[in-house]
Amino acid sequence: MNHLKSYFQFIRPYWKLIAVTVVIGMVKFSIPLTLPFLMKYVVDDLLMGPLELEQKLQNLYYMLAGAFVLFVVVRGPVEYYRQYFAQLTTNRILFDIRKRLYDHIQTLSIRYYQNNKVGEIISRFINDVEQTKNIVETGMMNIWLDLFTLTIAMGFMFYLNPVLALVAISIFPLYGMAVYFLYRRLKKLTKDRSQALAEMQGYMHERLQGIPVIRSFTLERFERQKFAGRNTTLLNKSLASMRWNAFTFSIINTLTDIAPLLVIGYGGYLVIQGELTVGSFIAFFGYLDRLYSPLNRLVNSSTTITQATASVDRVMEFLSTPYDITDSPDSTILKSSKGHIRFDNVWFRYKEDDNDWVLKGIDLSITPGQTIAFVGMSGGGKSSLISLIPRFFDVQQGSISIDGHNIRQVTQQSLREQIGMVLQDNILFSGSIRDNIRMGRPEATDLELEEAAKAASAHEFIEQLPEMYDTEIGERGVKLSGGQKQRIAIARVFLKDPQILILDEATSALDLESEHAIQQSLERLAANRTTLIVAHRLSTITHAEQIVVVEDGQIVEQGTHAELMAANGAYARLYNIQNLSI
Repeated sequence: MNHLKSYFQFIRPYWKLIAVTVVIGMVKFSIPLTLPFLMKYVVDDLLMGPLELEQKLQNLYYMLAGAFVLFVVVRGPVEYYRQYFAQLTTNRILFDIRKRLYDHIQTLSIRYYQNNKVGEIISRFINDVEQTKNIVETGMMNIWLDLFTLTIAMGFMFYLNPVLALVAISIFPLYGMAVYFLYRRLKKLTKDRSQALAEMQGYMHERLQGIPVIRSFTLERFERQKFAGRNTTLLNKSLASMRWNAFTFSIINTLTDIAPLLVIGYGGYLVIQGELTVGSFIAFFGYLDRLYSPLNRLVNSSTTITQATASVDRVMEFLSTPYDITDSPDSTILKSSKGHIRFDNVWFRYKEDDNDWVLKGIDLSITPGQTIAFVGMSGGGKSSLISLIPRFFDVQQGSISIDGHNIRQVTQQSLREQIGMVLQDNILFSGSIRDNIRMGRPEATDLELEEAAKAASAHEFIEQLPEMYDTEIGERGVKLSGGQKQRIAIARVFLKDPQILILDEATSALDLESEHAIQQSLERLAANRTTLIVAHRLSTITHAEQIVVVEDGQIVEQGTHAELMAANGAYARLYNIQNLSI
């Protein structure tokens, strides 16, 4: 119920539109309710009445003319506007939900995406959001219209014969019991199926991204077996929901068929006894269909709303996911940075309840414009350390400051605007090369974009492509080589022009020739900026003004290349392992 209350915040701005839709719907559903009375008039007054033949024909023509206006001239526009406003309302609400969800996705921390599958998030964003529209369309529009139709039909039935009307509605309590007992379980089964579907999508997303690994290890048969297991789970969840749904409908439809039999029996008796006219009996039977059709739709609506409520739960659960990284209420804007970075007794771990600290008591001062390299064995904490600077994660103890401002006291946006990052596996998006470089600064001109590409040594290979800067590069830049992707990533940072530069294994995945060419671009990029480098190949960082050796989450050595080699400690050991000479 709390999730439904949260969902209503999206509905509230459109309550007037919903009200208009319901009113138009009432007019639309009222028109067919005149048909049984028209049949009663034809049978009792025209077919069996005492009027002259010419008068009967004249009355019939007048009735048909009025019915034509009502059912053709009036009903057409009413039907159009009822559908139009209903779809307008639901689609605007879905638009607002998706917008809020996407804003939420942008704000969630890196930690959240490390712990949750992307495919499951996409399932909630697409499938579950689409299902929630039935809360509005069915729960707030159709149900009221069906109740309106049912009420009017019952009013006419009581007007025609109160006792026969009581007979017709005698099975209503059985309907209520069926809905109460059957749909409680259906909601759980529906939610289980949605979760199984989300897990399937998460699995498929990972496997499609990992197709090269599957092919290279000839895992096709193994993956088919794993997929078959997950597919079977989804099938079983779907069949369980379907079986219970079918069982529910079989009971409801059986109950529905009892009412006409009761009406035929008792109504026929009343006609034979002369207590009910033939026309009234025909009209009553016509209203019986208009009584149980909306009643059946109401029962079907229970199924639809049950499924929609399960989706609402999943969407609202996702929206209520707390943010790990937030701006403090008194945060300020970090203006143009000089690039002075200080770590003051920083302790960090990825999980609050984890006793294994990733970083332990880091004290470090980086002066503006300095190039500083972090080296050490894998798992020592180098990448974790630099990920704290743009606040991808927050420290548990100690503080990090830029130009004397604690980074937790400035806005995340202003902080990250000062930082440019080139990673080992830079993400490029499907689209053109121009689109990907412009992500560094979306408002940049084409001339500025090309200048950034030239600085990154990317302009030459781009000009050789068939459509140059408008060349489509495919998902994650699959149409480009590793070196080309890195050049575009570097051009993106050149365009951003940040004061602080972070290079995390930026060339380790490249061959030596590409690494050498890109290293020159990186050196141009690092000029006059505070630059932090995480490197695997120590030959690429010997020029750094400071080299920091990180082992087991602690700084064990710090100095220039020459100083550390002379000390013959951890750095010298790593350098010699790579068979490099001074």
